[in-house]
Amino acid sequence: MVRSALRTALGAGFMVAAMASASAQVLEIGVDNGPTGLDPHLITAFPSFMVVNGTIYEGLTAIDKDLKIVPGLAESWTVAPDGKTYTFKLRPGVKFHDGSAMEAEDVASTIKRVLSKDIASPLASRLSAVESASAVDAATVELKLKEPSAALLSSLATIAVVPSAMEANKDALQKAPVGTGPYKFQEWQPNGFILLTKNEAYWDKGLPKLAGLKFNIVPESATRQVGLSNGQYALLPNIDAATALQLKGKPNVKLSETMDLAYTLVGMNVSKPPFDNPKVREAVNYAINRQEIVDAALFGAGVPGGPLSPALKSWAVDVNQFACYKPDPAKAQALLKEAGVAVPVAVTMKVLPRQDVKDIAQVVQEQLNKAGFKVELVNQEQGQFIQDWRNSNFDLFASINAGQPDPDDYFYRTFRTGGSTNVFKYSDAEIDGLLDQARTQQDQAARKAAYDKVQQKLACSGPVAHLTYGTLFSAMNGKLQGFDTMPNRSLLMLRNASY
Repeated sequence: MVRSALRTALGAGFMVAAMASASAQVLEIGVDNGPTGLDPHLITAFPSFMVVNGTIYEGLTAIDKDLKIVPGLAESWTVAPDGKTYTFKLRPGVKFHDGSAMEAEDVASTIKRVLSKDIASPLASRLSAVESASAVDAATVELKLKEPSAALLSSLATIAVVPSAMEANKDALQKAPVGTGPYKFQEWQPNGFILLTKNEAYWDKGLPKLAGLKFNIVPESATRQVGLSNGQYALLPNIDAATALQLKGKPNVKLSETMDLAYTLVGMNVSKPPFDNPKVREAVNYAINRQEIVDAALFGAGVPGGPLSPALKSWAVDVNQFACYKPDPAKAQALLKEAGVAVPVAVTMKVLPRQDVKDIAQVVQEQLNKAGFKVELVNQEQGQFIQDWRNSNFDLFASINAGQPDPDDYFYRTFRTGGSTNVFKYSDAEIDGLLDQARTQQDQAARKAAYDKVQQKLACSGPVAHLTYGTLFSAMNGKLQGFDTMPNRSLLMLRNASY
């Protein structure tokens, strides 16, 4: 009787498992652009980031939905009293998608890869405090720092761990990524789709629940919206306000939203006239009416943007404290006269091919032209835009930049002299000193004081006119459960999602 009951129970369990397996689906996702590459240490575009972050790849640490640092591939860590040695204990049983075990040597080589001049990773500045990375044993990694780094644990969440065999390889991961995440790369049809399949050996047992993710590349917003409404797509992640507004109230469609950590901006090349003159950069800020941009281009779903997202409540300075944020075209014209530049100031603005950025660029163009500039918009395809951006081949550009929970991630690589994404060629001794001080300082109040000064200076005379922080939306079929929009745009939560 016992054996019979056991057989019955086992049979029922088998059936439940079989039914669960049968119910798992590949989630159909609609996105506006395809990735420009998939190497997590080289990519800079949101379409690439969206495919790999939290899905294919994981870091030693992770960022949860509330922007708190939590264990990732490291299940624990200790910090030496002097703040210069970090020891990480790795999570057991983690394998790469090629079947090899993820060990300490892989983590150490990953750190070296990001810091390598040959790789030229835009993430390198995030690890510039690291002096060495070594494997103590297969499950223990030690990082020795040149100086304490208050932002290190936050930065490590953005550094995907890759197999040690990839340390010097600059090409393979761009087309065929190999991570430890809940989904693994299966197929890429350029301009068509990218297919990820379930990682059956994922270390977090029971996850992921979905059989896979299919990122369908659909440039037309109207087509994506129709596809969501008729059930062709189950998710449109990280969409703009205009798309969200059009989908609001549609049957079987639900929206999730959060304050974005990313910001829209106008970048200025300070290595050549006229933006080498701080008065011209200040004039740009006085010319811009940020609330008008929010109203006209974001349909009210956002706020005027300073150097830090208001989602970082402990760090962000209220934008009302920045004098140049009060729109004043006459003041802008006076500053141009003081700068001694010929008016109108004829410049070009290269525009990232996203509809919200294009809309914003048109509003900014009109505002700048009223204040003494003559701006020509140059719409580019994504690959060319990124190439020109990385090569500092621009007068102005309009784009959107990612953000992270720690101010160091916003500022150090972007505005520090020689920073790995300082495409503006900006160099200011006071800013350098404040960023160095804030990075090595362990006292929160002292860090806050330094970053307050950084924000005050960057807001009016820095190489970036920060424009807006939008409300970030995702639209999904009502049957999709367990997914929510994250402020850093990661799709990490798809590992818990079901459909």
